Amino acid sequence: MISYLRLFLAIFTACVSVASADVRLHPLFSDHAVLQREIPVPVWGVAAPGEKVTIAFAGQKVAATADSAGRWRVTLAPLAASFEPQELVARAANTVTVSDVLVGDVWLASGQSNMDSPLSSGSAAEALPAATDTTIRFFKVTKTVAPEPLAEPKGKWEPSTPEAAKGFSAVAYFFAREIRCTQSVPVAVLNAAWGGTPIVTWMTLDSIRRDPPVAKTLADWESALARHREVKDRPALMEAYRIDMKDWETNVGPAHKAAAAAHAELASAARAAGQPVPPAPQIARPEPVQPDPMAHPSASKRPNTPTISFNGMIAPLAPFALRGVLWYQGEADGSKGADYRVWFPRLIEGWRAAWDRPLPFVFVQLPGCYADDEPVSTKGWAFLREAQASALALPSTAMAVTSDIGDPKDVHPDNKIHVGHRVALAARERVYGEKVIGTGPLYAGHVVEGGTVRIKFSDTRSSLVIGRAPWVSKIAKPLPDDRLVGFYVAGSDRVWVEAEARIEGNTVLVSAQGLAAPVAVRYAWAAFPRANLTNREGLPAASFRTDDWPQ
Repeated sequence: MISYLRLFLAIFTACVSVASADVRLHPLFSDHAVLQREIPVPVWGVAAPGEKVTIAFAGQKVAATADSAGRWRVTLAPLAASFEPQELVARAANTVTVSDVLVGDVWLASGQSNMDSPLSSGSAAEALPAATDTTIRFFKVTKTVAPEPLAEPKGKWEPSTPEAAKGFSAVAYFFAREIRCTQSVPVAVLNAAWGGTPIVTWMTLDSIRRDPPVAKTLADWESALARHREVKDRPALMEAYRIDMKDWETNVGPAHKAAAAAHAELASAARAAGQPVPPAPQIARPEPVQPDPMAHPSASKRPNTPTISFNGMIAPLAPFALRGVLWYQGEADGSKGADYRVWFPRLIEGWRAAWDRPLPFVFVQLPGCYADDEPVSTKGWAFLREAQASALALPSTAMAVTSDIGDPKDVHPDNKIHVGHRVALAARERVYGEKVIGTGPLYAGHVVEGGTVRIKFSDTRSSLVIGRAPWVSKIAKPLPDDRLVGFYVAGSDRVWVEAEARIEGNTVLVSAQGLAAPVAVRYAWAAFPRANLTNREGLPAASFRTDDWPQ
């Protein structure tokens, strides 16, 4: 793991230049900021080389001298939570005053579209009129990519109001609202998410390079870097792209967008009626391809080059003091379960290295989606969920299971409040140490007893029950409430058959008529699983398999 100091020096050497003697704070230290309670709080910025900078906050005064490049950094001693607005003052040749600063818990929320989905979207918007607690605050990081770590983010702090909250991440808002109420402290979210982004874009270069290196991901980065350098050396390539793109946006894009919107409505109506979805409209001329894979993509594209989302949106936030990280991503990698098993722990460890702290990671396991006729998947999302769950082997991690509250036809289920609640429950148990049950049953082993397989679970504090999801998509078929479903069993021939399952104490007994020698069980092992095992608190059991058969 690299230390924060090394990262701090690297990003500032390339990015910071001091044009005058004026002291300047990093953008996160601006009006309406929230500082993390109970741990040391670094404060940093730039000034004239050699200039002494003094920071005053909450009765503390600490000073540092700017180095030869104008960088300075001080550390405030741990602060007590406070709802009282205070001023943070930086003094050097000039004075900078930051107003309305609170002290509480700060979380970094990242991932792709289900984390980026705003509170103004869908049923989440019902919460807007009551979003009046100004001690909940968001800093939404502007979507940016970069070939190297940036020093500063673009964005601003916004206290929650019905107007400001329209742009807040819905999942992160519902999480923050619950933490605010249960912990009785101000809560802030650094919201840095981007729809459609694969996990490799959020990984640090060090985490990809570290021994053993992730060979293909590193090769993809090196190839992109070579093309980036070529475009820098040949600016005519980018100019030609800009001209072509402007023409496309004027003469092709609007008509294509209108046709796509009309098709989406037809497709939605067809699905609701159980009819075939009509073919998508053909585009008259494809959108021009951005020649620099490390540059900001067009509005209709998403970053896919390794490291560039981390460099542009996460690195500029370090080492701002945090309580932990919320992560909701995986849809873009749904077919890459084996790779994700390597990528995800590397991402967590890379971010922890950037902060030089073992940041708690609370992540959302993918919801159900893409219902098909394969109740026991041999590919796809079930394996991605398994890869996500494997990250629980790392310390200070927690997982919110959402497979029961997805939508069979929509990768963006219109139910963010329950996702936020489950993430908050996991954090309340694993991060805040509350005596709550924060997650559902997790597979812990099995024993074959003749023609029956007994499944064991790791948490026996709560009884197992046949549960009912708190939210069900309008087009999802209801599940039975008088018997367990979602269990499948196979013999040595590896042919899966639906099993009969019953709860016995804190275990589940699984069998199937005609199968005298079962060898493997899978549960909720589908893209859109039809499964109903929960604990007494209504939290679903995570999908699992007892076999290790290849995907």
